Amino acid sequence: MQPLIRVENLSKIYGSESVTTAALSSVSFNIYSGEFVAIMGPSGSGKSTLMHILGLLDRKSGGQYFLDGRDVTELADDELARLRNEKIGFVFQAFNLLPRTSVLENVKLPLIYADRTDSNLASAPSLNPEREDYGKDWKAVRAVEVLESVGLGHRIGYFTNQISGGEKQRVAIARALVNSPSVIFADEPTGNLDSKSGTQVMRILQKLNDDGNTIILVTHETFTAEHAKRIIRVKDGQVVGDEPVLNRRFAKDGELLK
Repeated sequence: MQPLIRVENLSKIYGSESVTTAALSSVSFNIYSGEFVAIMGPSGSGKSTLMHILGLLDRKSGGQYFLDGRDVTELADDELARLRNEKIGFVFQAFNLLPRTSVLENVKLPLIYADRTDSNLASAPSLNPEREDYGKDWKAVRAVEVLESVGLGHRIGYFTNQISGGEKQRVAIARALVNSPSVIFADEPTGNLDSKSGTQVMRILQKLNDDGNTIILVTHETFTAEHAKRIIRVKDGQVVGDEPVLNRRFAKDGELLK
């Protein structure tokens, strides 16, 4: 089976010719469709740099990177942007939602940027009577669908400054899902949340993976990483471990259970 993500001898070097810093050095691994992988390491280990390259937010200095069988090395910036919007969803620690904008409009945003004219993403859910105005707006229909899948159907018309931190992160997850991406990157998704909200977010990520979505979780915490099925450990810019999680943690019924 062809891996969804394949990196070989990946490197990233910052600086000038006289002073350089290797953020990544000779990193190699495969990630397959449907996996739930945690990339774990301390601050400064290179895990965020690795996520930025895998998420097409940054370019490598050396090595090879294949996404869904495609070598993305030489793609132009506009091609990378289109591929990123179609193939990748992001969930960030700081939410990165537009202020003074409704929950619905935030979730619709990737569809608008993609300028997609087809409605294949929308599965035409049965809308409540008060949402009949969305009938011919397939982008709104799709946004409503994913918001309901993360338990936020009742917050559609709210502005982002009117909802809690946990709800903001669930909006971010819905936004990441709306384009039906090949992979979802979650960068410290519980870092700004209390325990209860963090549990809800991890439960959603685990359910998304159970439904077949590929999840890559970036974290510095062993406790959080153990909610994944596999941990890639990064230290000083190198992969120092890659193993399945034998005693996986499950977010269930408002508690983090082992």
